[in-house]
Amino acid sequence: MKQLAKQSMIATIFVMLILFVSSYSNTNNIAGTQVSSISSDLISYTLVDTGQDRYYDDSGNEIYCPQIGEDFYGQDAQYDGVQPSYQDNGDGTVTDLVTGLIWQQTPTTMSFSWQEALDYCEDLELAGYDDWRAPSLKELFSIQNFESGWPYIDTLIFDLAGGTVDKDQQYWASNFYYVGTTHDGAPTAFGVNHGTGHIKGYPSDAGGPFGNYVRAVRGDTYGENDFVDNQNGTVTDQATSLMWQSVGTEEGMDWEDALIYAKNLELGGYDDWRLPNIKELQSIVDYSGVFPAINSTLFNCTSFTNEGGYLDYGYYWSSTSAYFGLNSPEYYYAWYTAFGYGVDNDGEDTHGAGCVRFDTKEEDGPAGEGSERIFNYVRCVRGGTAEVQTEGPIPTQNSGIGISFVIGALILQTAVIIRIKNKKIMVI
Repeated sequence: MKQLAKQSMIATIFVMLILFVSSYSNTNNIAGTQVSSISSDLISYTLVDTGQDRYYDDSGNEIYCPQIGEDFYGQDAQYDGVQPSYQDNGDGTVTDLVTGLIWQQTPTTMSFSWQEALDYCEDLELAGYDDWRAPSLKELFSIQNFESGWPYIDTLIFDLAGGTVDKDQQYWASNFYYVGTTHDGAPTAFGVNHGTGHIKGYPSDAGGPFGNYVRAVRGDTYGENDFVDNQNGTVTDQATSLMWQSVGTEEGMDWEDALIYAKNLELGGYDDWRLPNIKELQSIVDYSGVFPAINSTLFNCTSFTNEGGYLDYGYYWSSTSAYFGLNSPEYYYAWYTAFGYGVDNDGEDTHGAGCVRFDTKEEDGPAGEGSERIFNYVRCVRGGTAEVQTEGPIPTQNSGIGISFVIGALILQTAVIIRIKNKKIMVI
């Protein structure tokens, strides 16, 4: 009888989960709302969506999908872009069906200096190919996934070096930091941390246990901009089909005010401006060694004297929220891109111009790592492939049916692994 009761309970829980997943799918997809179909001849730099599909306030709480005029309208999940799509080739490689890039699925556990990483990729022979290379920052950032974080990559598709999710999941990019102001002037190159989500500069000569990992890529170069000045205060990137505000704000503001500013902006005859998500914002960074790290002929950044007395340029808000980790909801932030220096508390360039990090959304919010500015600048965007969402998933902490318990019980009892993001249930 006990065994029968146990089986009955498992069956009941499984049915509850199926109903939940079905409900999630129905609320997260609006009839008639699809990603716009734009000819590949017109877009050469297709931005992959961040994967963030839930909504947050400035205190880290998950909220229902905001409607026009409501607080926190216009954040990342409000706009559904081109979703990640991968193909496991079964030979140690993964094809990104959006960008066309082919990736090394399982990176070596060896850590390298920057030049060693470039050499490793150039010498790599894998799956019958010998034209592997180290990825650029924009290529490596394209596989970042901001659905939940820690790690900021889909581990059902990509393996991590060593298999451990921690702050050491740092991967070299091919971009050298020519500005040369980090680490007391030591040679620096950029990398992406798939554990914490950041882009920052690392001492390029550091190898061995102090080096970084690398994930090789092959395929046509991805991430080249094609800017056109529209002569009306806007700039169009023909590569991504995004239109940008050429002159950002002159004053900083907190994250909620940034969302409001973007929604109310009227510029160039358009009123559908929004705060860019972090992948959109990072797409216009210029990593060629210019300072600020943007095309200053087309874009204006407000200058100021920073915490260390240096001429600097600001951090710019994105619409993408961040947690320090799923198990630490009390640490809540939003992502930014630094077109000026990425500084420490003394105003010294620690992370590099063009870095991507997060800041607290409001005054008295949780402190992160490095200097907190809170009041950051805004550069709005419009266009692209994003479609506005007017419905979304039920906030997990308010669902009232103990979803975490249900999922936990199923994993323990029936070894079912759930992956709701892409509406798949995989039984193993």
